[in-house]
Amino acid sequence: MRHKAYVPGVALLAALVVGGCSADGGGDANGADSKPGTPTVSPAPPGRYATLPSPCRAVPRTTLNDLLPGAAELPQDQREKVFRGSAAVTYDTDRKVGCSWKADAPNATRSLVIDFERVVSYDPAVSDDDRADTVYEKRKKAAGLSSPTAPAADAAATTGSGDKEEEEDKEKGEGDGKATDTASPSSSATSGGGDDATPDGTPGSGTPGSGDPEDALPSRLLDNLGDAAFLQDLPKGADSTAQNHTVSVVFRTSNVVVTVRYAEQPALITQRPDGRELQEKAQALARKLAEKLSE
Repeated sequence: MRHKAYVPGVALLAALVVGGCSADGGGDANGADSKPGTPTVSPAPPGRYATLPSPCRAVPRTTLNDLLPGAAELPQDQREKVFRGSAAVTYDTDRKVGCSWKADAPNATRSLVIDFERVVSYDPAVSDDDRADTVYEKRKKAAGLSSPTAPAADAAATTGSGDKEEEEDKEKGEGDGKATDTASPSSSATSGGGDDATPDGTPGSGTPGSGDPEDALPSRLLDNLGDAAFLQDLPKGADSTAQNHTVSVVFRTSNVVVTVRYAEQPALITQRPDGRELQEKAQALARKLAEKLSE
């Protein structure tokens, strides 16, 4: 009798175990799978750079001698102080660092500022590189350089899109003439090409366009410098100092955006800075910094 009473208990226990396993492996109360073919979303890849170089040591001494000619004439202790540079105040040296130098010469004062910004995306669907490109594009737009993509080509790619865009422009009070003026910096940048471009006599963004040999080339996009780069020329009268001439080169390499600002302030108002020289030296330094990042 004991044996006969024991067997149904074992059978009942086995049925409960099988039922429990089926419930765990099944879906909801309706018997449907709770995750039917849900794709696995991989997070966007991180940027190449996890740290930044020491900014005040990023520029070689020989380069500083060339960029700050007045420093070579200073006494030893003052010269060392100039070459040491002044680090920018920052609270996270893994995200943003900078350094500045300044030297006075009898005929002019030269100043140099470099900034490194490592961009990090906190959105798993957006990579660090894409986020850094957004930062770069905002700075390019602020410099007056529009996208190299021609608006007309984009409009022609979609049937009827040109008329729609024209109507939207009219609603915003933007005529065809204004659209043409907005595109002019881009066209001058594209026609200017890279570093060896020659001026065509047409004033570009931030340039006087007088044709004087001391006038620099206009602001433009640059080739063969990082993943993307542009140069902004701010000649005399473009800032608070009438004779100050500043050149900025901004480039992006992976998730780091680098800015180089090089300026000259003549000692006399009758003197004019050589904008071409400022541009050439600023670009040369930017390329050295790009090489240093890639080491």
